[in-house]
Amino acid sequence: MKKPPSPIDFFSHLAWLNGKPLLDVIEPYRRKIFVDALYTFDPDGYPLYNFVLTGRAKKNWKTADLVLAGLYRLLVWESDEDNAGYILANDEAQAGDDLNLAKKLIAVNPVLKREVSVRRKEIERKDNGSILAILPARDIAGEHGKTYLFIGFDEIHAYRNYDLFEALAADPFRRDVLMWVTSYASIYNTPGAPLFDFVQQGKAGRDPKMYFSWYAADYTTDPASEHLPPEEKANPSMASWGNPGYLEQQKTRLPTYKYRRLHLNLPGMPEGAYLDAEKVMDCVARGRRVLRPQEGVKYVGFVDMSGGSSDDATLAIGHEYEERGILDLAVSQTGRPPFNPRHAVKKFARILKRYGVFSVTGDRFGGEILRQDFQDQGITYRVSDLTKHQIYEALEPIINGGEAELLDVPILHEQLLGLVIRGTKIDHLSGEHDDWSNAAAGVVVKLLRKQQVKQPCPAPSWGYIEGDPIPTLDEILNPHPEVPPEDRWIIE
Repeated sequence: MKKPPSPIDFFSHLAWLNGKPLLDVIEPYRRKIFVDALYTFDPDGYPLYNFVLTGRAKKNWKTADLVLAGLYRLLVWESDEDNAGYILANDEAQAGDDLNLAKKLIAVNPVLKREVSVRRKEIERKDNGSILAILPARDIAGEHGKTYLFIGFDEIHAYRNYDLFEALAADPFRRDVLMWVTSYASIYNTPGAPLFDFVQQGKAGRDPKMYFSWYAADYTTDPASEHLPPEEKANPSMASWGNPGYLEQQKTRLPTYKYRRLHLNLPGMPEGAYLDAEKVMDCVARGRRVLRPQEGVKYVGFVDMSGGSSDDATLAIGHEYEERGILDLAVSQTGRPPFNPRHAVKKFARILKRYGVFSVTGDRFGGEILRQDFQDQGITYRVSDLTKHQIYEALEPIINGGEAELLDVPILHEQLLGLVIRGTKIDHLSGEHDDWSNAAAGVVVKLLRKQQVKQPCPAPSWGYIEGDPIPTLDEILNPHPEVPPEDRWIIE
């Protein structure tokens, strides 16, 4: 591969929006990121890094650097194929801001204007037709198989899953592909949320192809910033603002959780979040996905059923131990919606029996038909005497007091942390779900309600022939040959 000019060489020919030389507004720490991330090569002459994660607080040039990196890859990089690239923003407004920044840079730099054509949502290189498209993420979601030289993700703090990253995975045949992710801290600070996972990978240093740069109040990859006060550590470009009172002003105007996330680059929660993130995560038993049934333990079950069109049907099972609510299992129907809810009933009934549970609690969903379906499987369905709102009200002091042990299941954490106060009700955000959290909360609250009279735990009747062994963990987790394929289940 032919070695191109360096990003610093490229930037030395450009001006910033105010007409100043671009290099005059790129501080030394940002220059180092550009050189390290874009211009470090392996022994074969290919880029050493194919994944860049840069994080710092708001107003620290993250988006500007992403756009500059995209323009460098579009215009300067010597690729064996085309130089196509994408920059993905969260929504139309953010995509418009990113695109306007790129257009303004081109407008003030004749050397760029000569080389490209500016279109509505993309910039096209005149000599070979390669484009840099700047789009809202939803405009490209679900489009698999795209090939590119550069892809940038601007602010992934609200990403809750890997769908976009899976859809836009790099072409394995292109050794010079680069994915550049920039963000401040995630709303969803739980395993399974992409930004959380990426930061943990960066801190662990296990991926030799990943370049990790992070500036936060509690952690930085930059030794020169390590001993600075928290505000300065998270805001390495603070001197460029020319406004020393800016952060104090923001602190007085913003809720604490929002100030921490935006300006200290510390994990936050959705606006109006109901549960404390740290308290929830303190209740998680790390690495525990399921607990197998044990003799002498009395279990309870709670379901959140679904019609099968969009929401999951979920089952949670737990037991009380030393005045703590222990969650043993959380599972959904087999496969994603749409599904047949009667198959979910059959699946849940088999699981309940393995835990010696012959009565399950849920809401009024489905009326008599659902209750009869469970009854046909040998399970009594009882309607909860608490509403969803009341269950979550009862859950909060349990979580805050550390009286629950939750499973290490990312979708469960995600839904608990996504609960908000909407008007007078505790509910999920619009467009999100709470089926897993409903079932888990229902079990924990059912176990620990103060008015509940604790009884000694008799050995459960397992539903097997006398003398048969208690099911093994393998039996709990894996399909059984006598089960029809559509009814088989796994721990998701």
